[in-house]
Amino acid sequence: MTALSPAARTAQLKAAAAATFLVFGINGLVFASWAARIPAVTELLHVTSGQMGTLLLCLAAGSLIALPTAGFVVGRIGTANTVRSAGLFAAAAGVGVALSLMAASVPGTAISLFLFGIGIGLWDVSQNIEGADVEHRLGRTIMPQFHAAFSAGAFLGALIGAGLSNLGVGLPAHLLVIAGVVAVLTMLAPRYFLPHIPATAPLAGETDEARGRPAWTDGRTLLIGVVVLGATLTEGAGNDWIAKAVVDGLGASQSTGALLFAAFVLAMTATRFFGGRAIDAYGRVAVLRASMAAAAAGLGLFVLAGNIWLATAGAVLWGVGAALAFPVGMSAAADDPRRAAARVSVVSTIGYVAFLAGPPLLGYLGDATGIRPALLAIGVPILGALLLAGAAKPLRAD
Repeated sequence: MTALSPAARTAQLKAAAAATFLVFGINGLVFASWAARIPAVTELLHVTSGQMGTLLLCLAAGSLIALPTAGFVVGRIGTANTVRSAGLFAAAAGVGVALSLMAASVPGTAISLFLFGIGIGLWDVSQNIEGADVEHRLGRTIMPQFHAAFSAGAFLGALIGAGLSNLGVGLPAHLLVIAGVVAVLTMLAPRYFLPHIPATAPLAGETDEARGRPAWTDGRTLLIGVVVLGATLTEGAGNDWIAKAVVDGLGASQSTGALLFAAFVLAMTATRFFGGRAIDAYGRVAVLRASMAAAAAGLGLFVLAGNIWLATAGAVLWGVGAALAFPVGMSAAADDPRRAAARVSVVSTIGYVAFLAGPPLLGYLGDATGIRPALLAIGVPILGALLLAGAAKPLRAD
């Protein structure tokens, strides 16, 4: 294989970074197109918060089946082909969700959400592996900015959702258009991805035993997963329940609920965009601990707020606190590029137990207490993530 010149290598790296930003952004757009309009789903299907939680659990189950196998899939077909396959699968499932909603079919929606979760799970791990590869080759922290692209896509999706809700455009039509966009862009963007080439340099701070240990039995990887589990529950709960909590708890309109969700996502986007500088300056551990403290404070303010303005302030602070934990966890899991695919898959799986399965369980609790008070339950895993943040301390090449 002919070696690339420095200029060609730089151009290839810039193209790969741009393609990765786009893929993360599309992923966020897809997620928010669903999350911002959950209140519309409950109306179309005539379901309670607990029943909506069951539907969300179907999506979670699909992702949790896909995530543990994603590292293997990426190892066999590469990140680019995994993103393409996952994007087409998610788009087809999105069409199924739209048609099921048009028919007011709860079983059809549940099955389609399960399949949608499989596509999203494969897509998520593969884009994070590609992002970690780009970050390693750049030699600076950029993973939070890739996740900022996800948040920017989610912010755009939330605004679109709010606008279409105001205009009276139905959710099925909205999802059908999004599915078409996903199918096209996930086929085109990955052509600029980097080939994943495992590094050979040993890492300081890792024993010979750890180097040969499978990812699911590696202690550091599992601890990072637990940190991400606690931290991503704050993000998942915000994504799935902020809009609904504002509608139910403060008597706001669906469009106002979608806008408050957009404020949460915008806060996450801005924090992720600038967060890489904070991580490089203060280190992963300090930033993780500060993030969890901010998330706890914002959550408390959101739940206890008596008006929409205080709730908005709480949602913004909550978003700031939830922003960096997941990208930091992905970077930490990928410190050794040779085992990045397996370890990112493990941490993603553990984290998504909270990100996807936690919010539906909050829905069940919300049936008994109301969804806003139920959100206080995530304070315990936030504290756990704060206490175990030291697991993310970087491994460094010799």
